[in-house]
This record gives sequence, C-alpha cells and structure tokens, in this order.
Amino acid sequence: MPHASSIETQEQILNVAECLLAENGYAGTTLRNVVSKANVNLAAVHYHFGSKEDLLKAVIARISGPVVSGQLAALAALIEKDVPLSVAAILRAYLEPALTCAMGCREAHPLRGQFIGRSRTEPEPMQSIAAEQFQPSTEKFLDALQQALPDQTRSQLNWKLDLVVACLIRSLFKAGQPNAVLSTHTPDGLEQAITKLIAFLTPGLESD
Repeated sequence: MPHASSIETQEQILNVAECLLAENGYAGTTLRNVVSKANVNLAAVHYHFGSKEDLLKAVIARISGPVVSGQLAALAALIEKDVPLSVAAILRAYLEPALTCAMGCREAHPLRGQFIGRSRTEPEPMQSIAAEQFQPSTEKFLDALQQALPDQTRSQLNWKLDLVVACLIRSLFKAGQPNAVLSTHTPDGLEQAITKLIAFLTPGLESD
C-alpha cells in the first residue's frame, strides 16, 4: 500500500493537471506545466502516471468512475421498481449523478465542470478517452431508452443521448453565471436545474 506522502503526491498531481487541462486544454498543457505548479519533479509524474496521455486518463477516470457508478446504480434502482420506464425517470438517473459529482466537489475542484466540458469537446485524444470511460453507462442508458421508446432506432437514440450530454456539459460549464440553468450550487439549485433539464430534454427524446 502506498505511503500517505505518495498518495498525497498523486492527488496533488491530479488536482493540478485537472485545473490546467480545464483552463488550457490538452494541447496547451505540458507535463512541465504540471510539475511546476504541483511543486513535484518530472520523475514523480512519470512514476505515478507514465505519459501525458496516461495522466489525462487518470484525471478523467477519477471523475468518470463515481459518475458512471452513480448512473448505473440509479438506473438499476429504477429498473428494480418493475414499472414501465419513462424518459423523464431515465433522464434523472443519467443527469443527477453527473451534476451532483461535478457540483458537490466545487470547493476542492472549482474547475471540474469546465474540465468535464473540455474532455467531451476537445480534439483527440481527450474526446476518445472520455467517451471510452463513460461508455459503460452510455450503453446501459441507450438500452433503457430503447425499452422506453421502442419505435425509435438505436441510431436515433444515440445522437439524441449525445445531445443530452451536450446540454449537461453546457450546464456545468455555465454553472453559477447569470441566466445559467444551474444558477446556484445549493441542493435546491441542483434540483431546480435537473427539473428544468428534464422538462427541456424529454420532448426531444420522445419526438420521432
């Protein structure tokens, strides 16, 4: 088991890398930027994470892990109710864990929403890595939507879920700004944002 100092070093590197990637993107972030701001040496980054791309994977995994597990748990709980799946309920199971994860850690990770946005919109390799790490929940939610909307093709549901992700990312990126869907970071503000997004997105998913 790693010593506490080793764990702290890893966390420091991940925290700094997340902020720099959120602000500057993958191309605009170098390992030298990371080691300088994290106050560690380059050997420490290579030892704990390997290459720059491996470090990016670790940063995304730290976020995607709890989001995906939260989404899958929410979807499983919904299916266990043994009632017809509704699009609104599926959307809540998809959106709530992602918004809660991103906004619940704002004090420690103030740029997390911005990082998530970049990870899903930046040029390669960020997009492919993010898509791969979120894929387990993506496929499960497509299955659920197919069950709720049997007349729609998988292709339709795929691009529609992609637009749901786009709305989610935009909501995180603009959080706290004037006229944003997510205007405050309180539990009430989060619930209001989820309700608004569900009301906005449901008709689009249900339409032919």
